[in-house]
Amino acid sequence: MSLTAAELQTYLSALVTGDLKLSTMIWGPPGVGKSSVVAQVAARHGLGFVDVRLSQLAPTDLRGLPVPEADGAGSGVSRWYPPEFLPRHGAGILFLDEVNMAPPTMQGMAQQLILDRRVGSYELPDGWFVWAAGNRKEDRASVFDMPAPLANRFLHLTVRPDFDSWRGYALGRGLHEHVIAFLTFRPELLHRLDPQQPAWPSPRAWEMASRLHRAGLDTAPAIGEAAGAEFSAFVRLYEQLPDLGIVLEGRGGGLRLPDEPSVRYAAVVGLAARAPGADQAYHAFTWLADSAGPEWLQLYVATLVSKFQAIGQLGELAALIGRDERLAALVQGTLALTEG
Repeated sequence: MSLTAAELQTYLSALVTGDLKLSTMIWGPPGVGKSSVVAQVAARHGLGFVDVRLSQLAPTDLRGLPVPEADGAGSGVSRWYPPEFLPRHGAGILFLDEVNMAPPTMQGMAQQLILDRRVGSYELPDGWFVWAAGNRKEDRASVFDMPAPLANRFLHLTVRPDFDSWRGYALGRGLHEHVIAFLTFRPELLHRLDPQQPAWPSPRAWEMASRLHRAGLDTAPAIGEAAGAEFSAFVRLYEQLPDLGIVLEGRGGGLRLPDEPSVRYAAVVGLAARAPGADQAYHAFTWLADSAGPEWLQLYVATLVSKFQAIGQLGELAALIGRDERLAALVQGTLALTEG
């Protein structure tokens, strides 16, 4: 079952809401956001979250260490002391990442925890879900085959890169406006695996690139030389933008939207990213309605809706709907698509 990151979040949330403690395996290429989605689901439902990287553990790290104990008869027994990272109470999600990068002996140890909810003398509390993730062979990751008995006990979900899902996440996380605008213009560069290079574009890499760019550093170490060069060229186009602050204040009557498509993308996304509330968003909409065609208005509203949803300002969307029939139709149409 192939899902976008947003669809995966919805599916996993339904498992939590339904209290369906079914072992679930999430497949997908590196950097697509598998662990981020699981962490967001845990936070949304107020659950604990334990992220265990199986590829970095030895079997004794998961089962624990044998410790001798004397009994009353003067003889001794060994008891297994489980590791401190395994939960002992409460409710949450135990996330076993990089399952199929772990060697077969480690996978066998994890199988006990996944299928039986126990390993050695340790037993997982009833309130915890067990989910796992791994990369596929086609992702050129160094993976081992998953044993058939283990694979057959999982629900299998595949997450795929999707720009619309990522845009909402990026706006909510406050990623740099330049990064969001560039990938709106070049969404095919959201994820482009290049096994021959150490750095290549992925949702995770773009989040690192945003931090580098905000600090005034080159983004190529995160996203690779080719994508980094394109991004740098795009950023230079921002010098051609009209004063977006004036537009948001409602004083942009003397300005016009540049004709160059890449600059238009920058301006439209920039207006949506910078609008702090309904008043400024409406000023930008009326300016764009006079300066651009319907496709640019649709892009502006889609970005605006993603932002307000991501940061929890649904009241601003409600305020927008009553301002203008054209704007109301675009907002409601966008909301219908996201809910569908």
